[in-house]
Amino acid sequence: MKFLRNLLDSAKPNFEKGGKMEKWHPAFEAIETLLFAPDETTKNGVHIKDAMDLKRTMMTVIIALIPCLLFGMWNVGHQHYLAFGMDASLTDKFFFGALKVLPIVVVSYAVGLGVEFIFSVWQGHAISEGYLVTGLLIPLTLPVTVPLWMVAIGAIFCTLLGKEIFGGTGYNFMNPALLARAFMFFAFPAFMSGEIWTDLSPEAGQTVIDAFSGATNLVAFDADYTQIQSATSMFFGFEQGSIGETSVLACLLGGLYLILTGVGSWRIMVSVFAGGLLMGLLMNALAPGDVLTHAMHMPAVNHLLIGSFAFGAIFMATDPVTAAHTQRGKIIYGLLIGAFTVLLRVFNPAYPEGMMLSILLFNVFAPLIDHMVVESHIKKRLKHA
Repeated sequence: MKFLRNLLDSAKPNFEKGGKMEKWHPAFEAIETLLFAPDETTKNGVHIKDAMDLKRTMMTVIIALIPCLLFGMWNVGHQHYLAFGMDASLTDKFFFGALKVLPIVVVSYAVGLGVEFIFSVWQGHAISEGYLVTGLLIPLTLPVTVPLWMVAIGAIFCTLLGKEIFGGTGYNFMNPALLARAFMFFAFPAFMSGEIWTDLSPEAGQTVIDAFSGATNLVAFDADYTQIQSATSMFFGFEQGSIGETSVLACLLGGLYLILTGVGSWRIMVSVFAGGLLMGLLMNALAPGDVLTHAMHMPAVNHLLIGSFAFGAIFMATDPVTAAHTQRGKIIYGLLIGAFTVLLRVFNPAYPEGMMLSILLFNVFAPLIDHMVVESHIKKRLKHA
């Protein structure tokens, strides 16, 4: 590390004002602050002294995402060998999945960070660490069969239209990773829906077994909720789906870490789950008695285990930039996301997932929710004035 520090120090004058590569200072600064703590301090005025900065916050979220990433790699291999009816060791499944998943992650980071570096140098502003998390969230929300060129387009869309156009990190009003996922879903529907969730790369001398179905539980439950896998299987994540979204257990481990470190809002997480559960119970109460396979009959708790519900509640809805900020607003925001997700699943067969659109919708309404909460507090205080 000392060698790296000396190397950066020797190159630094070239990137400072008056240096030969002055215009590339934002890119150099981004690399330096990623590798080492900044050497700048506040000299005037009131300031807050805290060990947390944006880089540490982003790294905390990345650590929280590691269980989802590792399980996703294993599950990609597990679903592949399951489709061919082949026995494979845990190691074989993991390495097969890693070979499929890592290129998607690399492309997401390379293209997204590349665009952000170019845009920041062009505009002359510092590069933030916000894409460190976004670059991992995008691959985890995609099917393993997604073409790499499509990942690149999604990363470009996310960086430019999801964030930079609004002023960069901290100014976007929608979650950039989800915006990229929505763009890809509507721009390339054939690659983002249907039986595209399992890698069926040809195996020598092997064919896909007759019983194999590429449909996810979300598709199956809309036709007949009794055909979905057991709650235990969904909790652990032994199902087809996006790379990092299938395991509720992995999501909960990440969520617990975010709560303990103070980075993630437990109010939003709990509220999203509560909103989904309450709406699920309401659907059960109103379900038609003559059609027992109707989606409204699905046990309410299964809505919390299926699809990307847990992943969205823990890693997407809690985005500190796009979520509500007041304490009561966070609870209202979370309840609405959970409830609306179940409504979309039950009443919109064309789009049974729901979580992505729900979060994006209430990202837009988050400022209004906070405004209403603040106005409510003001009115209450005026009564006692």
